[in-house]
Amino acid sequence: MSGVPCLFRWRLELRPAREVVINRDESKCWKNAINFPETRRGWLKDEVWRQSGRKTARFRRNRYMTSSWQVWRDKRGRLSWLRVAVLVLLLAPLGKALFDVETIMHGARPINELIHRAGFWALVFLGITLAVTPFRRIARYGNLIDVRRMLGVGCFCYIAAHLMLYVADQRYDLGKVAYEISHRVYLIIGGIAWLGLAVLAATSTDGMMRRLGGLRWRRLHQIVYAIALLALIHYFQQTKADVTVPIFVAGLFLWLIAYRVLAWWQEKTELTTLSLLALSVVVSALVFAGEAIGIGLAFHVSPLRVLSVAFDFAAGIRPGWQVLAAGLAVVALDAVRARWPRRGVRARPASSVVIPVKVR
Repeated sequence: MSGVPCLFRWRLELRPAREVVINRDESKCWKNAINFPETRRGWLKDEVWRQSGRKTARFRRNRYMTSSWQVWRDKRGRLSWLRVAVLVLLLAPLGKALFDVETIMHGARPINELIHRAGFWALVFLGITLAVTPFRRIARYGNLIDVRRMLGVGCFCYIAAHLMLYVADQRYDLGKVAYEISHRVYLIIGGIAWLGLAVLAATSTDGMMRRLGGLRWRRLHQIVYAIALLALIHYFQQTKADVTVPIFVAGLFLWLIAYRVLAWWQEKTELTTLSLLALSVVVSALVFAGEAIGIGLAFHVSPLRVLSVAFDFAAGIRPGWQVLAAGLAVVALDAVRARWPRRGVRARPASSVVIPVKVR
């Protein structure tokens, strides 16, 4: 540089997505664009400067920094009604338990009832977390991705309560707890799933994402599919009598996994309405077949005889029909949203501003 100040030319582009993107014109510039929040007048709220001898920029976001416990606020510090709704959803099982406290306390095993409730809701919130990606595409509502972390952490909170209640049921005898978990098959499976969710919860912060890197972080969090499978097996093993609800839950998880597999196979991010319809029919057929084979093997009867009972609605609606109804509801939602007039975004002309940055 020989002591001569060097001016770099930056280009500011105002995009319709209400963000300001800064790019460098020179060949040695950053390859990744840097996104900044935009004010009403279109100017930057962040202060950017350059340190001597470094090719890094620092950004001040004091106006947007919020406390980590304010989960009802988005990244800009504004109140998010979507986050509030998810927070209410996460706290609803606790309210239900408080409402049923007298029934629970007068039961044969109150703590055992709470153990089952916590485990069930952990499985439910795990399924809702997996449903965020498909439904943000089907419903054409990208903001759903903002609450996926909340749902995942909430799922871990319930599974942590599930374990703590089990320790309390064993009268806090940690030696007995360790022996039971290491010698019972269904507890071994549940323990592995618990450890997997603990790893995902511990690495869900922004800091861990930066340390691991985007690619390794995504690969690590793909173990959620194996965790879901282990959780379903644990749920089936815990159910002693009627397996209707576990089969229905397994059918929903199968639909969520099949959606991802079909999207990957078709190399598309969004499936067509016809593809969703075919997916729902195939998954419901697999649920019918799986239920018939499972009951046939358990009670030594013909699976065809079990299938014939599926059309006897007087005996109850089988899980296959419930999965099909849920799939058809998703198909209807996709058909409506595909024809829903999207709210137009007023296009603004791109403007160019030159920001001089001095490097010594």
